[in-house]
Amino acid sequence: MMEGTDDILVVDDSRVVRKAARRIIERHGFSVREAGDGAEALAACRAALPRLVLLDWNMPVMNGLEFLKAARMEFGAEEPLIMLCTTESEFERIVMALEAGAQEYIMKPFDDAILTGKLAQLGLVPEEFRT
Repeated sequence: MMEGTDDILVVDDSRVVRKAARRIIERHGFSVREAGDGAEALAACRAALPRLVLLDWNMPVMNGLEFLKAARMEFGAEEPLIMLCTTESEFERIVMALEAGAQEYIMKPFDDAILTGKLAQLGLVPEEFRT
């Protein structure tokens, strides 16, 4: 494991999605914190920077892209790792997210294999977990 905290912040306005992501992530030994919107997520990052933010795009108060831009301005380009998680499948949206500083992008609905594969790509879980 790299230095820093071993927690992952799951940011989604849906409690069901947060719970599903939590179950998958905790199986890999990470602790999980949750936030219901980008403003809560920013506060959580200020309290303790997570290893990864799994970030919903469409949320009230502060959406994922707004959080992403704010986090990159405040914490820098490399930390925390940010994976946008959304139903938005248009290529332009994906490019926009990556250009704004996201390291990865995952589509909803995701399952264990998809999320674990992305965690492996980011170097957060060993390659043997990839399917």
